[in-house]
Amino acid sequence: MFAAQSLSGAKPEQYAQLVEQARGLLAGERDRIANAANLSALVYHGLPDLNWAGFYFFDGTELVVGPFQGLPACVRIPLDKGVCGAAASTRQTQRVADVHAFPGHIACDSASRSELVVPLFVGDTLLGVFDLDSPVPGRFDVDDQYGLETIARVFIESLP
Repeated sequence: MFAAQSLSGAKPEQYAQLVEQARGLLAGERDRIANAANLSALVYHGLPDLNWAGFYFFDGTELVVGPFQGLPACVRIPLDKGVCGAAASTRQTQRVADVHAFPGHIACDSASRSELVVPLFVGDTLLGVFDLDSPVPGRFDVDDQYGLETIARVFIESLP
């Protein structure tokens, strides 16, 4: 069985450790749902000050909730709504310090104050997004963005 290890050092070193754990956790497994479930749990329990971590997958029309950790979530998100929709439609990571100031924000959990969403693409094909929410305003910085984009790449690399 896999046991999460405590992260140590400065934030970049912590993310390097988390990426190593993610690679080990996904090694040899090609199932998208299984890997998304395990990555959600790893990140949710490995990083402080999160109240949601998980995936939304693109069904050809909109984003549909996938494996996650946290309170129940919005099931469907149009590509023209919210932080997740913005990440998917612009193909750019969205790092939002105050979700209440984000135009069109979707409040799935009223406790969320900041959000980081990494779009997931295989070539030019939208697979979905990797979404993290925090009850702490300004929780995510550039180190978080880089680290979580790297973890998202580990996920994409695990797919057939």
